[in-house]
Formats: sequence, C-alpha cells, structure tokens
Amino acid sequence: MSINIGFGIAGNFALHLEQAGEASDFALVKTDDEYAPKGIFPFYIKGSSGFLGRNCIDNSYLYLPSNENLNVQMEPEIALRCELEYENGKVKSVKPLKFAAFNDASVRNDKTATKISQKKNFSTGSKRLGNEIEIDKFSIGGVCDNYSLVSFLKSSNEFIRYGECAKLSGYSYFYEKLLEWIKDKLNTQQDYAVLENLSKNFKRRKLPK
Repeated sequence: MSINIGFGIAGNFALHLEQAGEASDFALVKTDDEYAPKGIFPFYIKGSSGFLGRNCIDNSYLYLPSNENLNVQMEPEIALRCELEYENGKVKSVKPLKFAAFNDASVRNDKTATKISQKKNFSTGSKRLGNEIEIDKFSIGGVCDNYSLVSFLKSSNEFIRYGECAKLSGYSYFYEKLLEWIKDKLNTQQDYAVLENLSKNFKRRKLPK
C-alpha cells in the first residue's frame, strides 16, 4: 500500500532528543505543555520535486548516504498508517488504520542541514516498515495496549539490545490526545527553527484537501 505523506514526530518520548543528540536543534521551539512533542517533520511528500519526493521506504535493505562521512543512526519507532480527512483546505480528522514497527534511520552529523527533514530522507532505502497490524480502536482498551517496542542490532552472529523495552502507551502523547495534536500541527505549524510549514507544503503538492 502506497502513501502520499510520510511524517514523523519529534520529541514524543521522554529524553529521546537528548539521547539522539538533537536537543539543541529544538532549543528555540517552545510548547505550552512541557511534555508535548516538539513538532512534525516530513520525510516523504508524494510529488515533491526535491529530496522529499523520493520514496525512501525499502523493507529489504537500508541504503546508506552516498557521502561516506555521514553517520546514520537507527531509530526504532512505531508507525501509524492513517487516513486524513480534509475540509476547506484543512485537516479535519486523523483516522489510524494500522500500526507497525518502523526504523526512522537518521543522519546525525550533517552540519549543512537546517531542517530536521534533511536528516531523514537520505536514500531510496532510508526507512523500513514492519508487518502492519490492524487497529480495532485507537484508545485505551484497544489492540495497541498489548504491545511494547524493543529493538536489537545484529553484528556477525550476535544480537545486541538497542534501547529499552517500552509499552506503546509510554509515548508522551498517544491515542486521542496524539490525534488531536497531529491535526492541529498539520494545520498550524509554521516554518520556524528546524521545523517546516506543513500546510503550505501539502497545498503546493496538490495533495487531497
């Protein structure tokens, strides 16, 4: 199943930005709630003429950047496949359909990057999506309550645990609170610091309204 828009959420897990070495990138980004995510970044926008127009999901291989000086770090995350409903040019609702494990691999040392999105789509195989699981209801009592996320790296024949095992409900924003936040940010996020104006980007690419 193809996608029209691929975006990620920055800072939706306690201390993630600090551990990833990106806290300073978001120093200027303030939120009303201290536990709120910092913002949304695109990693794929269908029809874009720049690097964001490159479909970067490959479920067989991770392709490293052509520049060998760039360091790539694995980022285990949970992906939601959602359907967006539009009204009068704005996102009216965000409906989750499926979820899966996701490798949001990122370049960490690109000093030329001014936006977080520039660290995300670095090849035709920058991301990997796991087996998708149907969502019965995206709220307490639904299927997501039963899942946790843990990851491992394989070196030769040895598996190395990479990160802690965490319940999906451990995200700072999840379920209805997350959906409302996403809808708001897709409609209102401005071009500021390492973040981009998403509404303007989507309209420019003539995505469904």
